[in-house]
Amino acid sequence: MISQLEKEVTLRYLKTRKKDGFLNVISIFSFIGISLGVAVLIIVMSVMNGFRTELVEKIVGFNAHAVIKPYENPIEENLFNNKDLNDLSKVFVYSNSGEGVLINKDYTKGLLLRGYLPEDYKKLAIVESNSFIGNKKLNPNHISVGKELSFNYDIKVGDKILIMSPTGVQTIVGNLPKQKTYIVDSIFDSDISDFDLNIAFINLNDLESLFDLKSSNRNLEIYLKNPKNIEITKKKLESIFQEYYVYTWSDLNKSLFSALKVERNVMFIILSLIIIVAAFNIISGLTILVKNKTREIAILKSIGVLNKSISKIFFMVGFIIGSLATIFGIILGVLFSLYIENIREFMSNVFSINLFPKEIYFLSKMPSEINLGSIFLIAICSIIITTIVSIYPAIKASRMNTSRALKYD
Repeated sequence: MISQLEKEVTLRYLKTRKKDGFLNVISIFSFIGISLGVAVLIIVMSVMNGFRTELVEKIVGFNAHAVIKPYENPIEENLFNNKDLNDLSKVFVYSNSGEGVLINKDYTKGLLLRGYLPEDYKKLAIVESNSFIGNKKLNPNHISVGKELSFNYDIKVGDKILIMSPTGVQTIVGNLPKQKTYIVDSIFDSDISDFDLNIAFINLNDLESLFDLKSSNRNLEIYLKNPKNIEITKKKLESIFQEYYVYTWSDLNKSLFSALKVERNVMFIILSLIIIVAAFNIISGLTILVKNKTREIAILKSIGVLNKSISKIFFMVGFIIGSLATIFGIILGVLFSLYIENIREFMSNVFSINLFPKEIYFLSKMPSEINLGSIFLIAICSIIITTIVSIYPAIKASRMNTSRALKYD
């Protein structure tokens, strides 16, 4: 418990006085440093959370949420009636894929070709999006290419392009790669340049013919009602499709999200150093405060105030400064996180620079997602740091020699 005397002395020491000028400067810098450290941490964590969320939405909006791949036997259609599967999924489509080469007199370009049946293709989220241009039916001998591929190689709707397959065909001159000409009838835009540049869609029957694939080896793509809760969903799918290989969008992008997680953790550690450095100013401030209040400490001891109470008073001074700075930093960080896109636009207009180019980050605006758990963790770490650094000056004050202190002028 804190006594009334301890409260009054603590509040008195927190009040600024003109003769404590240098001490006030240190206290102000400590407060500002901790506040800025907390605010920057919250802003960076919010932007990285938002970036990850936007990235996940882009990926699950273009790719299958889960893919069931047969080992030997084709996927049994009676499994589609499974109640648990229907509770999880909203769309099932058959697909297959192969790697081919786009050939032109001026260039060659490797492509990952995905094959779908016309009735399945129009169910895909990328086809239903407003950015899709052209025919939404994937007819035989037609191909759908990405916006980036279209722009880089001047491909337009109605153009003919030649695709070569590594699968050989026997001719009188020997074994030659298969080649087929397709008509471009649509252009899609996933907002991820790597997808738009390297992936194209063709009719599933055309793909199986071009790559000599069997229809019995078709994959089953599953589009989930809740694609973000993927780890739990994967276990349920594995229990339903026990004789088949199950992989998800998370598995395909595991290295990317692992790198983002590592980067996020490293940024947290680096920016925490700002708080630690600022917190050490509290040690300097409290040490000077103890020196300035030496005579008052001696008087308090002479009237019977215990060493425990003396240390508690100076500990509370450091703790209150750290806590108030943390609260102010949280408010500042949350406000900046909420309006970070407006701040980016303002700075871009004022300084005529593009702070968040879409061609690099594939996003039209700076994302931000405030996570209460992250804010709580940052606040706890900040308060713990400021609490720890307040211990040494508090102990030093309580151990002061009373007889020598009374001689201090």
